[in-house]
Amino acid sequence: MIVLHSPVETRLASLARAVDRSLDRYLPPATRPPARLHEAMRYSVFGGGKRLRPGLAILACEALGGARAAVLPGACALEMIHTYSLIHDDLPSMDDDDFRRGRPSCHRAFDEATAILAGDALQAEAFGTIARHVRRPALAAALAAELAEAAGASGMVGGQVLDIAGSSKSDEAALERIHRMKTAAMFRAAARMGALSAGAPPAKVKSLGVFGERLGLAFQIVDDILDVSGTAGELGKTPGKDTAQDKATYPALFGVEASRRRAELLKREALKAVSPLGRKAGALVGLAEFIVGRTR
Repeated sequence: MIVLHSPVETRLASLARAVDRSLDRYLPPATRPPARLHEAMRYSVFGGGKRLRPGLAILACEALGGARAAVLPGACALEMIHTYSLIHDDLPSMDDDDFRRGRPSCHRAFDEATAILAGDALQAEAFGTIARHVRRPALAAALAAELAEAAGASGMVGGQVLDIAGSSKSDEAALERIHRMKTAAMFRAAARMGALSAGAPPAKVKSLGVFGERLGLAFQIVDDILDVSGTAGELGKTPGKDTAQDKATYPALFGVEASRRRAELLKREALKAVSPLGRKAGALVGLAEFIVGRTR
């Protein structure tokens, strides 16, 4: 759960509760056969987390005058995809981590086969949620297309492949490409899905996408910094994994201070993208400040 220290975190906690209530409705009950699969899905989805991606989608929608009810199915689909990616990232064949969000990762709490299948089921459930609960067919199609592009070979999955290959250890451009695909693509999709759910015109959808992408890049840099400086209690996962696995990160290539400066620059670029919204962008500004300034 989020530890409250600021109005932004209070707002995020409120959004997280709203998302969790909807996730509880959308996901199959833990007792529905096959019960072990559904239990594993729920174990991972409701294992904590800040719900940043669905929160971003909701804030983007509301900043553009949209209703929260319109964006909640897409927001929940984002969290299902994100959780599936965490389940699979923790597997021994990938990042090989025994802990996630402060407790045993899915394959440790259950078993490796169940974890793989729980991730597979969450991916399918994400698109089913959009299809079943977004009332306008054209919007459902647009949201599904955004999510598929961000989550697939041109986005998160492709970025994970490049990350595992370790082809960017001394190349800033290659490293940014990995960050852009693996992390920023989902943030970009979240912001664009929020804008689409609000019925925003193409120019505003594009601006929100720029905001999301820059914010996602900044988020990943801060995440890499915290992997160096954070503790297991603060992070809810094993710190130092990037170093132990000799992964390419901004801190490894440029040091912590230069990495912080890069994250601040990306934050300024994100805020510039939504500056035409004026005061309506207040919650998005707060989210950006929180993400770049976070310590856990």
